[in-house]
Amino acid sequence: MTAPRPAEPLSEDLSRLAVLHGVAPSYSPSPDRTVAASATAVTLALAALGVDASTPGAVRAALAARERELGARLLPPTVVAWGANPPAALATLPEGTGLRVETEQGETRASAEQLPPGVHRLTVTAPDGRTANAHLIVAPERLPTPPGRSYGLLVQLYSLLSRRSWGMGDLGDLAELAGWAGRSLGAGFVQVNPLHAAVPGAPTDPSPYRPSSRRFPDPVHLRIEDVPEAAHVEDPNRLRALREKAARLREAVLHKGALIDRDAVWELKREALELLCEVPLGPGRRAAYCDFLAEQGQALEDHATWCALAEVHGSDWHRWPSGLRDPRSAETTRARNGLLDRVDFFSRLAWLTDTQLTAAQRAGREAGMPVGIVHDLAVGVHPGGADAWAQQEYFAAGMSVGAPPDAFNARGQDWGLPPWRPDRLAGSGYAPFRDLLRALFRYAGALRIDHVMGLFRLWWVPQGHPPTEGTYVRYDAEAMLAVLVLEASRAGAPVIGEDLGTVEPGVREALRERGVLGTSVLWFERDWEGDGRPLAPESWRSDCLATATTHDLPSTAARLTGEHVELRDSLGLLTRPLAEERAEAAADTAEWLALLSELGLLHGTGGGADTSSEEAEIQAVHRFLLRTPARMVGVWLPDGVGDRRPQNLPGTWDQYPNWRLPIADAEGRPVTLEELAASPRLHALMEVLKEAGP
Repeated sequence: MTAPRPAEPLSEDLSRLAVLHGVAPSYSPSPDRTVAASATAVTLALAALGVDASTPGAVRAALAARERELGARLLPPTVVAWGANPPAALATLPEGTGLRVETEQGETRASAEQLPPGVHRLTVTAPDGRTANAHLIVAPERLPTPPGRSYGLLVQLYSLLSRRSWGMGDLGDLAELAGWAGRSLGAGFVQVNPLHAAVPGAPTDPSPYRPSSRRFPDPVHLRIEDVPEAAHVEDPNRLRALREKAARLREAVLHKGALIDRDAVWELKREALELLCEVPLGPGRRAAYCDFLAEQGQALEDHATWCALAEVHGSDWHRWPSGLRDPRSAETTRARNGLLDRVDFFSRLAWLTDTQLTAAQRAGREAGMPVGIVHDLAVGVHPGGADAWAQQEYFAAGMSVGAPPDAFNARGQDWGLPPWRPDRLAGSGYAPFRDLLRALFRYAGALRIDHVMGLFRLWWVPQGHPPTEGTYVRYDAEAMLAVLVLEASRAGAPVIGEDLGTVEPGVREALRERGVLGTSVLWFERDWEGDGRPLAPESWRSDCLATATTHDLPSTAARLTGEHVELRDSLGLLTRPLAEERAEAAADTAEWLALLSELGLLHGTGGGADTSSEEAEIQAVHRFLLRTPARMVGVWLPDGVGDRRPQNLPGTWDQYPNWRLPIADAEGRPVTLEELAASPRLHALMEVLKEAGP
């Protein structure tokens, strides 16, 4: 492997300018090591923020301008108040400064104290006549906590096929799973993968973490038969033929070893939905649809317009005719007017999907779940997709989100997702982030935020450069957290932050202070500051979702048997000899099994004498999770039937069928939702959790 080029040194002026704009001149991959960012990365990051640092003279001019701006500024563009406390930013105002607050509720006040939660407008006037306007975010001091302790299921929805699915799991399956898990298993939640709208066009990127839009869900998840208009299509034979084709897709996945084919499923569903959308809506349905259009407003019109234009010009808006690259141009308006039928079609699909998502959450709550469906918010969006087109002013052009080199990946990572510009977010009062959260909380019982550290900083990689030549850019974490707490509190929904991996000092503490739960995965929980041995259950944090594995990690059965090492070896992913990897994995597993045995957790439950050692070990792992103080305990649903295959294998693209596998049993045979519900092995595992109570 070629070593990364040494970073060219930053001048003192460039370093100061970078810091004043939130661009990090260096970073620390470990407490005892600091790495300087390259001048190229810093210069390009500043350019993406609208700051010219291309020459020493430009740096000096930009530095002087920034220092003048900050010196004269009365208020930042967005300020935060927690609870009944006045904003800290007001303490720096000159004595005698006058205040006026226009609240979100339409009131005008002369004080910033005792304001209701919301996003208000603040105007200050200094004694010397200077004025400033700012967005004032007033948020409760903490998020709502989950009601009591609960356990639940984690599943990738596409992988959960029932006998009614059209080749991949859908929202009807999710509602069935939630209803069954709540009533029969005593589960408090079901956590799913991001259901954001994907970028269309074959082959669709199967990863749910690189969507076209995070604001709107993907209609590929619709259960066609649950749409009321399905009973009234003009040509029922055509719909029946589509259902028969869908049944063949389903059977191929369940019985013939085929992979889940999202494109084939969408092709059939799109045709079916076009039939359904020809059916006139009844008065009540029409009124509900009109309400949805009014509530979603410009954002939905933009999303549906992008979908309609993508059908004509392809799914990367950068390659569209120049006039259509601007969502506010006259050319785009004319094109939209010429495609009104398709714009309405995609708007209708967003409404139908929102309706079924709401129904799935309702099914979980009616089944007794205190939380319901936990939805997943991806860290970003596809650069060619709907959000990146409609919200161009908020994205940093020429930049991509990733991760710096670390002990696990010396090359760093480039995720291909354009980052939000922190300056534009602050200037808007974080409107795009607020709108995104509000949309998700319409139907989420709780929200998981992928890479929650991104609320604090993100690794920006300049286009055309390797991830090793990136740099961190800071966000106003207090404002981002205030928006999150405000919107989650309005919805009464807990929030789980995925805080695995390298986490900047202070981040977990700040999240904990505001009530954001963390994520703790058993195999990573060791006494890293002590002897490195597995962390005793009483030493775990309580404010977390505790699990045995995730979608990016080996299943518990594979880890216990070491099969995950063999899989990586077969794909050429090991960086050390196979024998070394096997020995390390076996030693790691042995340490955990020894602790489980020492705690008296390693015994069969529900299986009697027939309980295999593997099943007993998986049950013991979950008994251990219940011994921790974690507020939420999650069971990876494939673990309930002994599935060996990970849903995603990081570091692979086409070498492994990421995001395309159905849930399968220990022999690799796909298992339907109906078979899961009847599985003695799954029931025995869930009895472990039920015995401990919620």
